[in-house]
Amino acid sequence: MQKKTIKTITIPISGMKCSACSARVEKGLNNLSGVNSASVNLVMEKAKVDYDPEKIKPKEIIDEILKIGFKVPEENITLLISGMSCAACAARVEKKLNSMAGISNASVNLATNKADISFIPDIVSVNQIKETIETLGYGVKTPEDIIRGKQDNSKQIEMKLQITRFVFAVVFTLPMFYMMISNFFTKNGFMIDPWIQLAIATPVQFFSGWPFYRGAYHALKSGSANMDVLVVLGTSVAYFYSVISLFAGWGVLYFESSAMLITIISFGKLLETIAKGRTSEAIKKLMELKPKTARVLRGDTEKDIPVEDVKVGDIVIVRPGERVPVDGVILEGRSSIDESMLTGE
Repeated sequence: MQKKTIKTITIPISGMKCSACSARVEKGLNNLSGVNSASVNLVMEKAKVDYDPEKIKPKEIIDEILKIGFKVPEENITLLISGMSCAACAARVEKKLNSMAGISNASVNLATNKADISFIPDIVSVNQIKETIETLGYGVKTPEDIIRGKQDNSKQIEMKLQITRFVFAVVFTLPMFYMMISNFFTKNGFMIDPWIQLAIATPVQFFSGWPFYRGAYHALKSGSANMDVLVVLGTSVAYFYSVISLFAGWGVLYFESSAMLITIISFGKLLETIAKGRTSEAIKKLMELKPKTARVLRGDTEKDIPVEDVKVGDIVIVRPGERVPVDGVILEGRSSIDESMLTGE
């Protein structure tokens, strides 16, 4: 008989005012299928739940609390992720984050390399989120690093390394490219010794092609496939077949094919990185246009307050030359508005 795996989770709850409230939450949780036991502490404003993860997920427990009419306090965090090369990478990170207990919502943007995460700090910590992303094979920066601008330095280092790998691949691939073209147009064209072909193709395969191998490993490790897997599969077959052919004396070599594929795809990746960098910079500049404060009318007094403190129903005063801090309806007055932040013009 298979032994049951019971897990315990502690969930913060806000809005409970009396023992009847906590009793209602406790009863609702204990009625859930898959919950072994649940106890709610009114003073601590927390619920301790023992549950069977094969029958019920933490998100379903949280949804039940919300359904009863109480809130589960959440925090929002933005993390900068490095190493994502395609939409499949972003989707894999997003899927993994959304499957974690304590994360209510996670969205990953490939263009900006950022993950916006809503989570319950009592259930999951920032370090745990960070470690989960790193186990998938990607780098991650904390909010403090983003604020200090450390990500700019890491992006420059990553760009320089990418350029180095590409230039390295071009230098080593050009002789084999010339050999291939020469033999295509003439019968007795330029030919490189097979052992020299092995010597110049190997660094291209494993130095310039290393990011593809790393990406393929982490993709397969997490049970999915991406473009890196296809690149590694195609180039490795050509390379290792040529190695076997060289030692066996078959005389059929494809070293130039594997090297050229890696060089061409590396060039494409480099262009993609440059384009993403420009897009991120443009978005960053647009975000800098956002006002930090808003002037609101409270009673008969005008007050400058942080934009985050503006409430629904507040009357915001925008003077000529100022930026519109929040969405709203124009109550009175006429003016022209610069919409470049919305249109990107």
